[in-house]
Amino acid sequence: MATTTEYIEYVCEQINDVGEIRYKKMFGEFMVYVNNKPIIIVCNNIPFVKKLDCIKDIMKNAETGFPYKGAKEHYILDIDNREFCKSVIIELEKITPIPKPKKK
Repeated sequence: MATTTEYIEYVCEQINDVGEIRYKKMFGEFMVYVNNKPIIIVCNNIPFVKKLDCIKDIMKNAETGFPYKGAKEHYILDIDNREFCKSVIIELEKITPIPKPKKK
């Protein structure tokens, strides 16, 4: 089951005041960018964030999973808990670099 447009818009709505939010369809699923930084991958209507040290304590009780076959294990973000999501995203946004443009 692929992620629906309605769900990805809900995800973006939940985090709309942490910065500039946009999403991009990738391989049938979605990447959510905050201030042009890839922060959340949404697969099968489940939002995932990378397992990084900067959020280890905040996410200690979070479920984990694999967004797609061959991916590393990620935290599953409780997108319904708006304030919690914002705190996680703020920490991730601090350390996530803006991707370099691809050469054509």
